[in-house]
Amino acid sequence: MEATKQDWRAPADHTCSQQIKMRDLRPQLSLFTAACAVLLLGVSQLVSAKPLDAQPHQRSVPNLLPRQVITPGGAPCGQNNATNRACWKNSWNISTDYEVTNPPAFNTVNVTLRITNITNWVGPDGVVKPAMLINNTFPGPTITADWGDYVQVNVYNDLQHNGTSIHWHGIRQFGESNQDGANGVTECPIPPGSMKSYTFHVTQYGTSWYHSHYSNQYGNGVVGALIVKGPASANYDIDLGPYMIQDYYRQTADRLHYVAELVQNGPPPDSSTITFRGKSINPTGSGGSYDRLVLTPGKKHLLRLINASVDNSFTISLVGHNFTVIATDLVPVTPVVRSKLFMAVGQRYDVIVEANQAVGNYWLNATLETNGNCGTTLNKFPAAIIQYSGASSTALPTNKGTPVTAGCAGESGFAPIVKRTISSSLFAPSTLPISLNTPTKPQGQVFEWRIRNTPIVVEWDHPVLEYILEGNNSFPAAINLVEVPAADTWTFWVLQNDFALPHPIHLHGHDFLTLGIGTGTFSASTMMNQLNFNNPIRRDVVQIPGGGWLVMAYKTDNPGVWLMHCHIGWHVAMGLGIQFLERKNEIKQLMKLDQMVPNCKAWRTYQPKSPYLPKVDSGLKRGLGDGEGVRLVRDGFNFREVDLEAREPAVRRLW
Repeated sequence: MEATKQDWRAPADHTCSQQIKMRDLRPQLSLFTAACAVLLLGVSQLVSAKPLDAQPHQRSVPNLLPRQVITPGGAPCGQNNATNRACWKNSWNISTDYEVTNPPAFNTVNVTLRITNITNWVGPDGVVKPAMLINNTFPGPTITADWGDYVQVNVYNDLQHNGTSIHWHGIRQFGESNQDGANGVTECPIPPGSMKSYTFHVTQYGTSWYHSHYSNQYGNGVVGALIVKGPASANYDIDLGPYMIQDYYRQTADRLHYVAELVQNGPPPDSSTITFRGKSINPTGSGGSYDRLVLTPGKKHLLRLINASVDNSFTISLVGHNFTVIATDLVPVTPVVRSKLFMAVGQRYDVIVEANQAVGNYWLNATLETNGNCGTTLNKFPAAIIQYSGASSTALPTNKGTPVTAGCAGESGFAPIVKRTISSSLFAPSTLPISLNTPTKPQGQVFEWRIRNTPIVVEWDHPVLEYILEGNNSFPAAINLVEVPAADTWTFWVLQNDFALPHPIHLHGHDFLTLGIGTGTFSASTMMNQLNFNNPIRRDVVQIPGGGWLVMAYKTDNPGVWLMHCHIGWHVAMGLGIQFLERKNEIKQLMKLDQMVPNCKAWRTYQPKSPYLPKVDSGLKRGLGDGEGVRLVRDGFNFREVDLEAREPAVRRLW
């Protein structure tokens, strides 16, 4: 990819010693922030795919009472280097509350993503399969920005018979809900042959990822890493970049979903293997290879771990080494040393690995719980190789290490650097029960996940933000929408899981506070002592245990419509999701919602022409087509293909 970084300069008609409060910015201050950025930040180089003309950003953002004021003209903290990672640039550092202030918007990172189908792709295990890829790579290209940058991404849908959308996982999208990339919620899908431009402000920093939010499409390969560089809570010498670990399937994700949804088939299918940065051996034959990551002896390395799976959650361990955790999702934390880390689907950890052992090769293992509650895989020993510089580049590690006991419970014991404390007297929770039903549909008895006794069914051709644009408040019950109108108010939610399986719960638009997690049934009258209101773990994905509860809180500081769902692909496609409509009356003032109209018109024009649309029932199920010119026909407990024309895996599910 061509690397460019652009800047724009404006007259310095204000002094840079003026206080900048992120929540008090107004469009007329854009030139001021740009001028300050020129003086304070300088220019560095980022990855982009295609340069565009950078323009001053003039976006309104919600007004909040600031918790912290940063004076850019104050004493600088120094240079961000191996001995001073807590500093970023000038006064912005690890203690800066990024919900209040950021480095001034100065640079625009420009990226082009082209989503295509490849009918005879040689997968990482050496087996040929159909795939959907971004820029012909797996995983897709890493998008890299600096804290405070804007990112503009042109997404081209070059698929023949599938819509798409790209969600920027974990990015809060302050005042920019229309850039969230959740089709049926914030936008219509991008139809084949069309392009959509996303522009968003990276107000956080750390490790995240992006993926299609159209059905289970990301399980077919539409996924990549998203890195925002910024300060860190511990020093390191070398940034190794993103390290994406994910389950991998030889069959298309939507075909597997048809198998997974039928009660008669039992649990979801095994993954074919686990990939590490897109590499894996073939656990059932020849082909593929272990990924190798090189460490420099004596140095401390930042490793950005990402679980980008559809179904598998696992425990990560590195033989002979510990992890120093410095961030959970996009939230910096006080450093904590761990010998292993459980990673639910969608979660990320920034960890520091010190190369303090003998020069050699070491196993990096991803271990799944043996009872299958966190997914299953045909690869009995998923692993990559951590190679010290100077060691053999072909030899396998000889030390298998002590076997790791892998569980299915989320990690605890992390303290965010920027604290959030809530008075327990404010606690007034609403309960959101999670349940599993097994109704009979035309294809047979199916699993149907529900929140509030409703399986979510979004309208691809009429997303919620389009309702807001129209001034239409007649929201269908099936979209499972909860209005949260009050501004700057802490909201409390009890998710009560009535079934034995755990769920990685992801909330768009917010990092939420995990006040408590437990088994059994939560009772506010008798279990308040099990909740932590003083700087609890804060992140955007949390694992709720099977038959247990999660008490979470978030502040209504971000007007928009925000999806909350299980990040297991099969579960969300079966209905496990809900939408929060936050501060509805402010949305039209903050966002240019009319920008969504052309894409929605294009989608509605395409819809009648699609061989897989319109939907045949609730919108969660879209017939049995599994490819362009391929039709799946159920034959007993299996599916057989009826070959019609070409072969693009088609995805018609909710997400």
